[in-house]
Amino acid sequence: MNVFIDKLAHVFRDKSLRKRVMFVLFVLIGFRLLTTVPVPGIDIARLGQFLSSSEFFGLLNIFSGGGLANLSIVMLGVGPYITASIIMQLVTIMSPRMKAMYQEEGEAGRAKFAQYSRRLSLPLAFIQAFSFIIILQKQAIIPELSAFGLLLNVTVIATGSMLLMWLGELITEFGLGNGTSIIIFAGIVATLPQQLLGLVATYDPSQLPMYAAIAVLALAVIYAVVFITEAERPIPVTYAKQVRGQKVYGGVSTYLPLRLNQAGVIPIIFALSILLIPQMVFNFLSTATSPILANISRIGLNLVDNHLLYNSIYFALIFVFTYFYTAITFDPQQISQNLQKSGAFVPGVRPGQSTSDYLSKIVTRITLVGALFLGVIAVLPLVLRTYTGNAALAIGGTALLIVVSVVLDVTKKLDAQVSMREY
Repeated sequence: MNVFIDKLAHVFRDKSLRKRVMFVLFVLIGFRLLTTVPVPGIDIARLGQFLSSSEFFGLLNIFSGGGLANLSIVMLGVGPYITASIIMQLVTIMSPRMKAMYQEEGEAGRAKFAQYSRRLSLPLAFIQAFSFIIILQKQAIIPELSAFGLLLNVTVIATGSMLLMWLGELITEFGLGNGTSIIIFAGIVATLPQQLLGLVATYDPSQLPMYAAIAVLALAVIYAVVFITEAERPIPVTYAKQVRGQKVYGGVSTYLPLRLNQAGVIPIIFALSILLIPQMVFNFLSTATSPILANISRIGLNLVDNHLLYNSIYFALIFVFTYFYTAITFDPQQISQNLQKSGAFVPGVRPGQSTSDYLSKIVTRITLVGALFLGVIAVLPLVLRTYTGNAALAIGGTALLIVVSVVLDVTKKLDAQVSMREY
């Protein structure tokens, strides 16, 4: 505790660090103000009911930083940018040129790759804004709009998303940590007081043992999330000795850290997107005048309401997508080639293809733990909500993973800045 207080005091004594922290706070205050400016003519009560009944839109509300809950002008949040980043990651599989740009061209290549992601965010923002307005009109949450009104609202909402993307870039450059993640983090934290008030309003003294059990479970889940997020499998690496002139270089032993959960929350986003597309289609068909389509919609929604089936498919999709995304982002062949070019090798393993096979085997084994963990954390809130009947007691999920990841990332960046200034 004393170490934390000393570091905090050092941050506020250092003028440069103090400016960075104050800049982040200033941007986040502006962001929270933007989330309070709503699109006119909405039914707040119906909107809240709609968001609570849809896991997909609930997740989008998280990535919008809470802006979707008010149908604010920044209701899309950084969702289009995140979607564009995921699409660009997938493009690297199909395009060797894009893969080389992202993995081999260094900082310049990654900067160009990020620029492509930003450009792709704009059309995605218009498409998502138009889709949201149409769906919410079908649900009678917002009134029917004229062609001009629809175009105006779509433009305003897409512009709001681009504004948040720009603010995130500013935080990354002039603040601390990843700006996009910090904006999402701020939106999640801003909903905590409302959730606590809801928990107090539904407090029942007869349920005190259940509350105590949930509190213990919450601490255990938070500990597990921190542990798995930080867990690494070190692969020993040795650099061969090289004689240049009269000097000997190399001979140093180090290690290659392989994270237990390399995919982060991306598999959860993929799984929700795939799983909830049928739900959106069935909801859309429920307003159809055709009896056949109405019956199809009713049968489909009944299947969606089957919690055991839904949770099982959700878990399976997260498990599969964890392996899929890890395969995209981690290339054992490329790492093996880089080690060989730099004169490094894994002790007891031949360089080249043998090293690649060895790394693939290790990654496959540790990804099993990460995939099971992500599946359990994602399904846990749905299970708790089903058995407790109280959404405020739903511990875990994407929000917790994001909060823990952002706190750890900002803490590391802050420690690095403090250490740099001490030296």
